[in-house]
Amino acid sequence: MENFALIGAAGYIAPRHMAAIRDTGNRVVAALDPSDSVGIMDSYFPDAHFFTEFERFDRHIDKLRRSADAEKVNYISVCSPNYLHDSHMRFALRSGADAICEKPLVLNPWNLEALLDVERDSGHKIHTILQLRLHPAIIALKQQIASARKDTKHEVDLTYVTSRGRWYSQSWKGDDRKAGGIATNIGVHFFDMLHFIFGGFQEQIVHVSEHDRAAGYLEYEHARVRWFLSLDIDDVPAEERVKGLRTFRSITVDGSEIEFSGGFTDLHTRSYEEILAGRGFGLEANRSAIDVVSAIRNGAAEPGRGDRHRALGAG
Repeated sequence: MENFALIGAAGYIAPRHMAAIRDTGNRVVAALDPSDSVGIMDSYFPDAHFFTEFERFDRHIDKLRRSADAEKVNYISVCSPNYLHDSHMRFALRSGADAICEKPLVLNPWNLEALLDVERDSGHKIHTILQLRLHPAIIALKQQIASARKDTKHEVDLTYVTSRGRWYSQSWKGDDRKAGGIATNIGVHFFDMLHFIFGGFQEQIVHVSEHDRAAGYLEYEHARVRWFLSLDIDDVPAEERVKGLRTFRSITVDGSEIEFSGGFTDLHTRSYEEILAGRGFGLEANRSAIDVVSAIRNGAAEPGRGDRHRALGAG
């Protein structure tokens, strides 16, 4: 049984990490969140020590580090807001633990280089949750693409709409300085998936860059991709809205829809299983997606250039 600490226990994604830690036969011994709305912990680790102040959490983790081996924290799972990931991963490594961090690992490509130095100095590792790489439909698609002619450029359309209420813009997720913007906050795992399937990132064009919508064109070694991301429920197709659905995702490759709406429920647990078996995804695995979202965030919109996603209409 490994000992885990958890940073960001009150966040949306934290229960998936708690379930993964429990379901892999391990335990959370300490958790941190400035919000004390963490009653969910009773369903997983009611005996875990809980802190709302980082300084007290830091002191407790250090006390455990100096204790018997059975008490030491082996992993620190990072579920905090995006802009704090870098600092919290450094804290984990300097505390003598490996880090398991949610996406995006960092907001800027240059942060990866500094983290590689911290890994080297500490002797500990950073792992990330790139769960789409473990989805059966995505693995099957990767194998299909790998068997095609090496000079093929596949035509891909990616659409992801996940509508959010008014709370979103008032939270850290609505602050581009903290979340990195819509392409980073909700798109980074799809951009990682595209790299995983279609190879190296070659070119990007931004067509729309707004608070709640973004769209553009990406080119990879084996794909030309038109992508569209939105937080606006009006962008969910009408036939889906009448069913009461507030989310819509679609990926077509050469005109064929890739069905991957199911199979998501246990991917965090699968990610933890891979990490604990020494097969997790590390810093370098994140580089392509971080490069893409940084280029999108810092690129000027060029609405009339290149192939546009059908949701944007005619150029």
